[in-house]
Amino acid sequence: MSAGDQSARPIARTLSAVLIFQLGIGALLILGDMRAGSLSLPFSSPDAPRLSEPVRPGDQRRLYQPTRDRPTVQPARDPGDLPDRLTLTFEDAQWRLEGAITPGDAARLIPQIDRADPPVDTLLLQSPGGSVQDALDLGRHLRDRGIATSVLAGEICYSACPYLFAGGTTRSAEPGASIGVHQHSFGENTLLPAFTAIDDIQRGQAEVMTYLDDMGLDVRLMRHALATPADEIYILLPEELERYKFVTKPDS
Repeated sequence: MSAGDQSARPIARTLSAVLIFQLGIGALLILGDMRAGSLSLPFSSPDAPRLSEPVRPGDQRRLYQPTRDRPTVQPARDPGDLPDRLTLTFEDAQWRLEGAITPGDAARLIPQIDRADPPVDTLLLQSPGGSVQDALDLGRHLRDRGIATSVLAGEICYSACPYLFAGGTTRSAEPGASIGVHQHSFGENTLLPAFTAIDDIQRGQAEVMTYLDDMGLDVRLMRHALATPADEIYILLPEELERYKFVTKPDS
């Protein structure tokens, strides 16, 4: 047996263990839904339609490439090219946070939010996603500052953006807003050994689930994210936004 074969075995065992870990999380989340009597499997056809195709219950996974795909939303609204990094702006007496979430955005934007004049009480979000860690850091800061979040009709909040949205003290999504989740990578680095990258993924997933629980959301939401490849997006229906406590009631 060659040295290469011997060194490959621990990596193969580690990858198998991670697969079992992922399947175990998915099984536990689905079992929780079964016990709650609200099982709705997140799987659609093997070949997901394009994002421009309307979604319906049980058919909610769509192909997603942030630089290419736009959903069909009502009312039809073309946001143009969103900024490459999150940008805080004040328009029509409302604060908006728009653009891709890139590493370092939390550290850059938190001081801007704190210094904003007039003070930020609600943030309108529109983002194709990006850095999960920055979304979590920003979301925790919004919660600490008592800032609400909202997604308007015809606008999107995908990938890591829903975690930022979850940080709002109150959260609203207008009819026609499009909010979606999928799998993420954490600390991805092809130069690191496989077991190190896998450890980053597991830690990242645990951090997201802890965050959602801290924000008062139902962590069963994660079954949709875990089951949806990174090149697709799972669009949450309005009833799912309520079921998973993404949106809050007026008196909450």
